Amino acid sequence: MPEPSQFHFPHLILHRGHSHLVSDIFISNLSLLVPTHPLLHPHFQWRSHLMLRVTYSDNSVLGKQIGGKGPFVHTVVKSDLIRDHQETVVPPVEGVAGGGTAYGWSDTGVNDPRPLRGAIDPTKISSLELMNVWCMPNSANVGPQDMPRELEPISLLAARNERESIQIAIRPKVSWGGSGIAGTVQVQCTDLCSPCGARLVVGQSLTLRRVVPVLGVPDALVPLDMPVCQLNLFPGETTVIWVSIDVPTEQAPGQYEGELIISATKAEAESTSQSLSKVEKHQLHRELRDCLDAVESLEGNPLEEVVERVKSATSSLRRVLLSPSFSDLFSDNGPIDMMEEDAISSLSIRLKISLTVWDFVLPATPSVPAVIGISDTVIEDRFGVEHGSNEWFELLDQHFKWLLQYRISPYFCRWGNGMRVLTYTSPWPADHPKSDEYFSDPRLAAYAVPNGPIVPCGDTAKDYLRREVEILRTKNHWRKAYFYLWDEPLNIEQYNGIRSMASEIHAYAPDARVLTTYYCGPSDAPLASNNFESFLKVPKFLRPHTQIYCTSEWVIGNREDLAKDIIAEIQTENGEEWWTYVCLGPGDPHPNWHLGMRGTQHRAVMWRVWKEGGTGFLYWGANCYEKATVPSAEIKFRRGLPPGDGVLFYPGQVFSSSQQPVASLRLERLLSGLQDIEYLKLYASRFGRDEGLNLLEKTGMYLGPERYTSEHTPIDVMRGEVYRTFRS
Repeated sequence: MPEPSQFHFPHLILHRGHSHLVSDIFISNLSLLVPTHPLLHPHFQWRSHLMLRVTYSDNSVLGKQIGGKGPFVHTVVKSDLIRDHQETVVPPVEGVAGGGTAYGWSDTGVNDPRPLRGAIDPTKISSLELMNVWCMPNSANVGPQDMPRELEPISLLAARNERESIQIAIRPKVSWGGSGIAGTVQVQCTDLCSPCGARLVVGQSLTLRRVVPVLGVPDALVPLDMPVCQLNLFPGETTVIWVSIDVPTEQAPGQYEGELIISATKAEAESTSQSLSKVEKHQLHRELRDCLDAVESLEGNPLEEVVERVKSATSSLRRVLLSPSFSDLFSDNGPIDMMEEDAISSLSIRLKISLTVWDFVLPATPSVPAVIGISDTVIEDRFGVEHGSNEWFELLDQHFKWLLQYRISPYFCRWGNGMRVLTYTSPWPADHPKSDEYFSDPRLAAYAVPNGPIVPCGDTAKDYLRREVEILRTKNHWRKAYFYLWDEPLNIEQYNGIRSMASEIHAYAPDARVLTTYYCGPSDAPLASNNFESFLKVPKFLRPHTQIYCTSEWVIGNREDLAKDIIAEIQTENGEEWWTYVCLGPGDPHPNWHLGMRGTQHRAVMWRVWKEGGTGFLYWGANCYEKATVPSAEIKFRRGLPPGDGVLFYPGQVFSSSQQPVASLRLERLLSGLQDIEYLKLYASRFGRDEGLNLLEKTGMYLGPERYTSEHTPIDVMRGEVYRTFRS
């Protein structure tokens, strides 16, 4: 259940890191992070009440408007905000904001008959008494104000070459920490092991990421240290961990089991590396370096010298181990007894993870190409690199390789006048080894070929195009190639521009595929008597200058029968294809990737593609935030667009010192949707496409753009049915 956002409620304010709904008032002395007008249709999924006191200590405009002076106190009711927990008592605002509830208050969403009071030592009390832990499916939006549920074991199903994810929510019952936090928890994960000895290794196949809200909505997935990490919990807030399991293609099928261990710890318990001073670190480093130097090159030395060096190294290591840096690991009688560690671990919350890996391998090459745009100008501006420099090539290479794990086919883009766009998948020329490496990668389903130089090279656009095409046509991967020249042409001049550029391409390569995105015919030269009929006639107007007709899902709306009318205009027998795209439209309740939409709404984007019969999908941008000149600069969505439109990942530097991009929940759900297509396609390969469509409907997973599940269960039912069918 997502925390309500300002895009759902027109007067939601963010104060001290928390969201509060204030009805019909304007607050002049609180800074809002986003506009107060709603940009999305609200989902009223919550029912309960929260009394909120907003206090102002200055003579604000609001105070003057009501004729008062001095402090103004306004009490409002936040209703319809907590689903399925009508009897829950929410702690005072001071506790919610992390300000002043000492020890003793507790959430009562599940069961807390005897609240703890007084100073709390987490090493002597069961972690279950200090916090609530529960599991949620990957399609749920779990926000900071979500209330606890019952803790249940995790049971997952995955094919080989598939990623499956689950969410672990943690909410403190009491405070045992200091400095404004409820307390610190340690999270440890074990390998997942099968009875035959096969493993899914932590840090490789199994990863943990923290769900971080963006504009109050859970979205960013920030990597956590593996196999052990520490998290600070805050009073009255739910913290969420996203657990992902990547099953390698060669993994042995079977049942795998492991544990996620969550332990409350003392806030002051920090790692040695965090508590050591710089001088102590330097001393420790020098001692260990001396040990290594002493034993690194012993081979061939006389025995006496070897013995002497080993003695020296032993002495140095003993000195290090007995140093004050490790004094907390020793008692008066030597090392701490392991029984003490066992006693502490017995207080932990142990969450069993069970995974069934079944004998089906998702194809390395996605069945439906999903081509996603990456703005090279955004990368240049934010990371301060010059177009065509070595650093520029390195950053584009990093983004390309990172995005391949999501079963998408990235292309880089640069926008020109009138929505003309230069698109390319490889920044290197076609004869460069890196280009062949990119295009030959089986995970890449389609690649964009530029119709002119990406980096100035002295060639004319025509000469560059001819040479690129001549090289690529000799390659086996040429069948993946496409040219994307213009985005959403609106008038006859722009349509003719596409026809002219495509003619040049086809002069060198008659079998080249040109992709055109559109949602209408030319406005100044109607192709028919009404807008939709004009839209339907675009393929006839562009033929033979376009081979991939990519239309907006916004045009279809909730009329799925219109998809059949569009497909009827496509000459599939001549190699033409019908693809679709979403952008700022369609809006709620239709499937899209806007921030604040339901999780199944994100995942349903790909269900819709498969049900309507599209053979490919395009999304205009995954990193198109507002311009910034520092990698760590705050992310701002572009003005005039729904929040999240054009953004599927974030720069890692925004959240930590990591150089790797940070995925969004929406990007993970895009991946899940593409994986769902492979399940449906497998089912249809045995029983036919009609039965595959019937499976979508009879499970209640997806019936249409306004009729799809809001719960996760139908997804599991569909996947389970495919598994059982092919297992028998």
